[in-house]
Amino acid sequence: MDPADLTLSAGPNDVFPEVRAAMGGPVLYHYDPVFKERFRATEAAVGRIFGSDRHEIILMQGEAILGLEAAARSLATRGTPCLNLVSGVFGKGFGMWLSAIGAELHEIEVPYDDVIDPDAVAAYLDAHPAIKVVSVVHSETPSGTVNPVDRIGPICRSRGVVTVVDAVSSYGGIELRPDEWQLDLIVAGPQKCLGGPPGMSLMAISPEAWAAIEANPDAPRGSFLSILDYRDLWHGEGRFPFTPSVPEVMGVLAAAELLLATGVDAVLARHERVARACRAGVAAMGLRLWAASETTAAASVTSIRVPDGITDIQVRDHARATYGVQLSAGQGAGNIIRIGHMGATARPAYAIAGLAAVGQTMRDLGATADVGAGVAAAMASLATTAPGGTA
Repeated sequence: MDPADLTLSAGPNDVFPEVRAAMGGPVLYHYDPVFKERFRATEAAVGRIFGSDRHEIILMQGEAILGLEAAARSLATRGTPCLNLVSGVFGKGFGMWLSAIGAELHEIEVPYDDVIDPDAVAAYLDAHPAIKVVSVVHSETPSGTVNPVDRIGPICRSRGVVTVVDAVSSYGGIELRPDEWQLDLIVAGPQKCLGGPPGMSLMAISPEAWAAIEANPDAPRGSFLSILDYRDLWHGEGRFPFTPSVPEVMGVLAAAELLLATGVDAVLARHERVARACRAGVAAMGLRLWAASETTAAASVTSIRVPDGITDIQVRDHARATYGVQLSAGQGAGNIIRIGHMGATARPAYAIAGLAAVGQTMRDLGATADVGAGVAAAMASLATTAPGGTA
C-alpha cells in the first residue's frame, strides 16, 4: 500500500524538511566528539523549550512510553501510595503501570470527554495525606482535551507530593510552564508538536523528583528504564548507558532549533489558531467535538464525535482510501475521529483539507454534514486571527 497523500494523524506526523535533512546525515560514532556536542546541544534546546531553570533534562532512547514507564518505576515501589488522575486512555494506562509495580493505587476518574477538577485533587490529597505521587496527563491525545496542570501542580507541591506529567502531545504546541506550575517529572515526545521523529523520551526532572527517585530503593539501575543511569553515567561521567540512535538525535535537534528560531510563543499561537479554526469548522458542519467544552479542547488535535451508525474505523479507512487523508481513530476513548494539527501539520491548509475529508466521508457513509459551511467557518476563523509563525 502506498503512503497516504496527507497524514493528519495525532502523531507521528510528517516532519519539516530541515529535520529530514538532518536525519539523512552521517551516522556518527556515538563517542565522536562531534556527536557528543550535538547530543548536549539537543539537551539544551529541549530544555529551552521546556522553559525551566530548575529541571534537569534527560533524553532517553525510546519512544515516550519508555519515559513514562521509567517515571512510574523510578518514583513508585510496592506499597507507595499514588494518586492517578484519569481523564482518558493514557491516564488509565499509567495507573496500570503503578498497579503492576505494586503501588497503592488511588484514582480520580472522570468521563473521557471531561477534565480533572483541581479542587477534587486538593480534597482527595487532604483526605489521604500519605499519598506521595500524583500522575496526570496534560493533553489526552485520544480525547483531544487538556487538563489544568497549572492548578494541579501547586496543589501537589504545597502538600509535598511529587507530580508526574505526561506532556507527550502538548510539548511544543500547548503552553507548559514547569517552574511556575510547580511540576516535577515531565515526559514529552518529539513526534507530536515539536515536529521531530519518534523514538526518544524528552524528560524534565525537578530537584524534588530527583529526591523522590533517590529515596526509592527499587528505582531501576542497570536497566533500559533507568533514569538514574542516564543522569549518573552521561551527565556524571560522559558515558551513555546505551547507544543513542544518532539519526533520531540529529532530527530532534533540528526540530528543536527550528522551533526556537521561530519562537516558542509564536509556535504555540500557530497551533491554537489552527485548532480554533478546526473546531469552528466541525461545529459549522453540524458535527460535535468530543471535548465536553471547547475551553478544555486541545490545540494539538481535534477529536470529533462520530455519528451513530458509523464507526471511527469506517471513517478513517474511507478518508484514507477515497481522499488520501490519514486520520486517527479514538484508541478506545470513544467513537471518535481525530484531526491532528501538530508541528508541520499545524497549518491552515492542512486543517481545511482535514475538515473537508472528514465532512465528505461522513456524507459518503450516510451521515449529515455541511462540508461547505464547515470550510467557510474555518476560513472565517483563520481570517480573524493573526498567523502564529512559520515553524
